[in-house]
Amino acid sequence: MDYDTWKHRTIEVEPSLRIAYIDCPSKSKRPQRGVILLIHGFPQTSYQFRHVIEPFAKAGYRVLAPDYRGAGNSSKPATGFTKSIIARDLVRLLNAIEIHEPVHVIGHDIGGMVAFAMAAKHPSRVASVNWGECPLPGTSVYAEDRTTNAVQQFHFIFHSVPDLPLALVAGRERIYLSHFYQKFAYNTAAIKPEDLDHYVRDYEQPGAMRCAFEVYRAFEQDAKECQEWISSYGKLSLPAMCLSGLKSRHFEDAGRMFAEVHQKGTYEVVGIPDSGHYIAEENPESFVKESLRFIEKVTIGPK
Repeated sequence: MDYDTWKHRTIEVEPSLRIAYIDCPSKSKRPQRGVILLIHGFPQTSYQFRHVIEPFAKAGYRVLAPDYRGAGNSSKPATGFTKSIIARDLVRLLNAIEIHEPVHVIGHDIGGMVAFAMAAKHPSRVASVNWGECPLPGTSVYAEDRTTNAVQQFHFIFHSVPDLPLALVAGRERIYLSHFYQKFAYNTAAIKPEDLDHYVRDYEQPGAMRCAFEVYRAFEQDAKECQEWISSYGKLSLPAMCLSGLKSRHFEDAGRMFAEVHQKGTYEVVGIPDSGHYIAEENPESFVKESLRFIEKVTIGPK
């Protein structure tokens, strides 16, 4: 892992909003094959992609892994946590670093919601979209996770309560974040003590947990926007893939969810073995293999 040797940069994408990002150039001797944009989830940051950036770069891709607004080393604003706004931030990031070609977007968890929003609202900037391990707001799967599966997904409601979650979690970030890693991982060795330390430092920063809760608090607005978009413009037609851990509770609902928002014949659902929720950390080899297979199918055609 070359985490410390990649370029770690920040750039202002709008007044007073700086987005931090990892930028790793292609490490292939062949011409660059394209750009991969990796979008993290909660309770993580761009650090979650530490095992997959180098393999993607060695396959010939420039790799970008930003911390979305409110997370990691990015600014901690007071507002703007709908997934469409976060997607707009990332488009502005691409503009700011002069990437104008369509990119291959890979989003996990919250990042999956952002990836979908980017594909929906900015299709000219997206060559392919690979998202999963999240119940997309606006779908029936999301509605079930707020009702039928509310105990399992308690944080969807808890994070939406004003003020109280922050008061209860402040000073207990390690306990709270550990709950999610222990609960949703199948490969329990994937997130090591030093990785937990990294995530805890990120979320102990002033404003970080507040922003994390705001990301969830925006879900109902996200749901409204998604439903209105599908109603007005129809299901997405961009090439799409869902990656989900075979040991994750999200896998069994992935096909039904994708069918609600993607046109038939434009998407595929792939289960990653030996992995629960945190695919890029639990089984990075399969994460890279399936992602590259999909990208190459889109750009070159089926083998």
